[in-house]
Amino acid sequence: MTRVINVAKRRLQEGTLSLGIGVRGVRGVEIARIMKTAGYDWLFIDLEHGATSTETAYQISVAALDAGIAPLVRVPHGELAMGTRLLDGGALGVVIPHVDTAEVARAMVNAFKFAPLGRRSIGGGYPQFGFAATPAKEVVSELNDATLVIAMIETPEAVANAAAIAAVPGIDVLLMGTNGLCLEMGIPGQLDDERVVAAMDAVIHACKQHGKWPGLGGVYGKELMKRYIGRGMRFILAGNGLSVLLAAAQDQAQFARDCL
Repeated sequence: MTRVINVAKRRLQEGTLSLGIGVRGVRGVEIARIMKTAGYDWLFIDLEHGATSTETAYQISVAALDAGIAPLVRVPHGELAMGTRLLDGGALGVVIPHVDTAEVARAMVNAFKFAPLGRRSIGGGYPQFGFAATPAKEVVSELNDATLVIAMIETPEAVANAAAIAAVPGIDVLLMGTNGLCLEMGIPGQLDDERVVAAMDAVIHACKQHGKWPGLGGVYGKELMKRYIGRGMRFILAGNGLSVLLAAAQDQAQFARDCL
């Protein structure tokens, strides 16, 4: 019987959208249940930007497991050991930024998957199993299946290598870092530029070709998000907890002031 369920991956396997929300400025464990109630499938716990620590990410991950929302963590580029520690602490996926080549993608799989896919070290007392002692064979099988390995595509080089990255066994998602890509292309903030659209299409095609899932990050405007989903994006970072909170608070404050 499968005990470890990754809702983010299950949504993708069902052929529907898998929706995530960024966790950076709002770091209390209650964020897990709030966003589960709001209708999201996964948390994007961000350790690349902001002040979130591995200890805080661990606490949020455990709370997310109990809430039924998948905890995914983004670590700084090259911090594979940090990613492995966070998987041991309850995360069900790791996002690595600036994955430009298939070699970097293979290093990710090597770090985050147990043999035979990779060389992740096995520990014990995993939160994913309720901290219970679990046979090693079951740990390897279930966590290898449940863990999402997500490569961020943020440069023209990465877009050019998208097919090779998608072809790496064990890579699950190619996630467009749209703002980073725009910066690299010299068109900051131009998320609807036709060169960006072409890059999106290239990544979507690479994912379809190799049986992986294309992801969208950094595009939160409703019309543009709808456009890219229509082109084939399925793993969607749909916003950030802090900005969502700020927008709702501003709207409510303005409504109240306008009542007079």
